[in-house]
Amino acid sequence: MPGTTTLTVTSTERVSPALVRVRFRSDDLSAFAGSVDTDRYVKLVLPVDGADVVRTYTALEPDVDAGTLAIEFVVHGDTGVAGPWAANAQPGDTLEVRGPGGAYAPSPDAAWHLLAGDDAAIPAIRQALAALPDDAVAEVLVEVHDADHEVELAAPAGATVTWVHRGSATEGDPLVAAVRALPWREGRVHAFVHGEAQAVMHGIRPYLLQDRGVAREDASISGYWRRGRTEEGFRDWKKELAAAEAATALG
Repeated sequence: MPGTTTLTVTSTERVSPALVRVRFRSDDLSAFAGSVDTDRYVKLVLPVDGADVVRTYTALEPDVDAGTLAIEFVVHGDTGVAGPWAANAQPGDTLEVRGPGGAYAPSPDAAWHLLAGDDAAIPAIRQALAALPDDAVAEVLVEVHDADHEVELAAPAGATVTWVHRGSATEGDPLVAAVRALPWREGRVHAFVHGEAQAVMHGIRPYLLQDRGVAREDASISGYWRRGRTEEGFRDWKKELAAAEAATALG
């Protein structure tokens, strides 16, 4: 991953009750030159109690020539680190980021695309939709709390965007049900499924890879966060999952 870039806040916007978009400028966005992954992300370095805390977020619309980009943050009151920072950000505030990284962009050779996730995946899904050709076919499933949390997603005419409302249900469960209930299209699918880790990794991934036979190289599937866990606890959970899967494969 490339080095560190200094970003300066230029404006903030409440996109939905749970989503805040922060726009930045920088004197040097050369690290983003040639970045084509639609899940491109940066590591935010946030000072907390005298120590640096690192959080990962999708970088939106980087314009190297103009020196601008945006990041959308899920905000749940004072919970977490990055969300409260974004909710209180003011023009002139600065932020250090590392990156970008990334590993996914919609395949132009796929017959259709499956994009699924929750609030945390909206920025990456937004980027993927923007990269699709005008004649692309896509099924887009996004889980949010209710209709007030829906946001505008520009999409090709052949993309069907379905909002899944969880209400008081456990996060992730409605998205799993929606993906499993989706009428399956013919031809090769390229899938991007990210969000709450339990739902994505245990509820959706086995369905796509095993039940539907989606090739691993045609599926970008990963958890962005884990219900009931801090960021550090989530990292431990991912390590435990990887170790368990490695042991199963060896067995």
